[in-house]
Amino acid sequence: MGLLRALYRLLAIWVLGCAGVASAAEILVLSSERSPSYLDASQAAVRELVRLGVRRADIAVLYLPELAPPDLAAAHSAKVWITLGSDALARALSRDGRPPVVSALIPRLGFERILRESPGKTGAPVVAVYLDQPFGRQLDLMQLALPEVKRVGVLWGQESLLQQSNLQAAAQAKGIDLVAGQVPSSTSLFTGLKIVLDGADVLFAVADPQVYNSSTIANILLATYRARVPVMAFSPAYVKAGALLAVYSTPRQIGVQAGMMARTVLQGGAVPTSQYPLEFSVALNEHVARSLGMSLDESVLNERLHRLEKRP
Repeated sequence: MGLLRALYRLLAIWVLGCAGVASAAEILVLSSERSPSYLDASQAAVRELVRLGVRRADIAVLYLPELAPPDLAAAHSAKVWITLGSDALARALSRDGRPPVVSALIPRLGFERILRESPGKTGAPVVAVYLDQPFGRQLDLMQLALPEVKRVGVLWGQESLLQQSNLQAAAQAKGIDLVAGQVPSSTSLFTGLKIVLDGADVLFAVADPQVYNSSTIANILLATYRARVPVMAFSPAYVKAGALLAVYSTPRQIGVQAGMMARTVLQGGAVPTSQYPLEFSVALNEHVARSLGMSLDESVLNERLHRLEKRP
C-alpha cells in the first residue's frame, strides 16, 4: 500500500511538473495525435527550435487526445503555437486571445476551410506550412519525367474546384492543356474519369477527399493502368499503390520548417506568410514505369527537380 501511495505521489509530481513546463513555455507544440508521422513532425520542430537557440525547457509538447483542460489553459501563456493537424488547429482557433499560430500537416484547402469555419474568436495571425506541393513544382516533375505530355487530365471535386484557376495558370505557363472531369458527387466519379482517360495523356491528381479516398483509389488506379494513362499523385502511398510519380514532403521536413517559422515569430520578427514546403522528395513506381515502357530513375528525377528549383 505504501508503494502504491509513493507511485501516486511520483505521478502527481510528474503531472504538476509537466503543467509547470507548459505554463512557462514560450512555444507550444499542439499535436492532433500521437501517430508516427505526427511524432516525427513534433520532434523535428522541437529539434529545429533547439538548434536555433530556444531552450528545450521553453518548449511544451502536448497531444490533443491526452489533453486535460488545465494543460491547455496553462500553455495559453506561450508566445507562439505550432499546431499539427486539423483538430489541433481547430482547437487553437477556438481560444480567445491566443498568440500567433503556425499550422502544419494540413493541405492548403483544409487549412483555408478551417479558417472559414472557425467561430471567429479574436487572436493573432494564423499561418501554415501546407502539406501539399505547389502546382508549379508538380508540373515541373511531370515534365521532367514525361516531356512529351501536353494534355493533362484533372478530376475536380467540390473542394478542389477552388484551386482550378491556380492550376490553370500554372499549366498555361508551361504550355500544358488541361482536360477536366467534374466530380460533383461520389456517384459521378467514373463519368468524370472517362472524360479524362479519353482525352488526356496523364492524370494529375489534386487532393480532394471526395475524389481520392480509400474507397475509390484502387479503382481509379486500375482504370488508369488499363488505359495506359500514368498518374501524377500527391502521396508516396499512392505511388506504392500504383501511381507513377509523386513529389511530397515528409512530416519531418514540414516540422523543421514550422519550427523555423515559429522561431521567427518568437524573435519578434514579422509573422511569415503561409508557405508551401521548402524541402521535398520524389517517389517513383519503377514497376509501373517499366510496364508503360518508360526508363525512369527516382534519384535522377529528384536531383533534377531540386536543381531546377535552385536555378535563378
